[in-house]
Amino acid sequence: MARYRGSVCKLCRREGEKLFLKGERCLTPKCALERRPYAPGMHGRQWRYRRKPSKYGLQLREKQKARRIYGILERQFRRYFREAERRKGLAGSNLLQILESRLDNVIYRLGFAQSRAQARQLVRHGHFDVNGRRTNVPSFLVKPGDEITVRERSRKLTYFKDLMKGMEHVTVPDWMSFDVRTMTGRILRLPSREEIDVPLNEQLIVEYYSR
Repeated sequence: MARYRGSVCKLCRREGEKLFLKGERCLTPKCALERRPYAPGMHGRQWRYRRKPSKYGLQLREKQKARRIYGILERQFRRYFREAERRKGLAGSNLLQILESRLDNVIYRLGFAQSRAQARQLVRHGHFDVNGRRTNVPSFLVKPGDEITVRERSRKLTYFKDLMKGMEHVTVPDWMSFDVRTMTGRILRLPSREEIDVPLNEQLIVEYYSR
């Protein structure tokens, strides 16, 4: 399966803002954007002096930023956008709803991982059940009423034992609920745009694909 294997810190530097792709590290002085606040590459320092980006440039950057936040390649992202257009309502809000419904994102939102990349790895290793069935597909789309539980065998691992000690203070979004005792999350409903705290202007993405 194709996936990005380069430095994720370069992605933040390219966009010129923190995308929090490395979890808590992004909040420390070790963050690459703190140490080198310019685009990667030999000409990265010169980019800040270039002329104002075009309308197309702004649309492209917003689309790329969305892909990088959620860790999705172009073909799959385009497929999500086509699905968002078919649904009722605003295409941009529908797109963000679909991205938030991915299993790896839900695992991240529930506090089982510090980043979506880490959540994706945990899902691939088969540590979670969805409605009682082992699910190891990060792109699996959850629905209202679905329950996500840490598998019985996985709870014996040191990672989840240590994680459980601090999960009492984890705050999950209002569109989900979480039971610390059973390590189970439940999808109450799909999130509204106001509940999705990602620094994106989805209208620019819609304009990009509507050219």
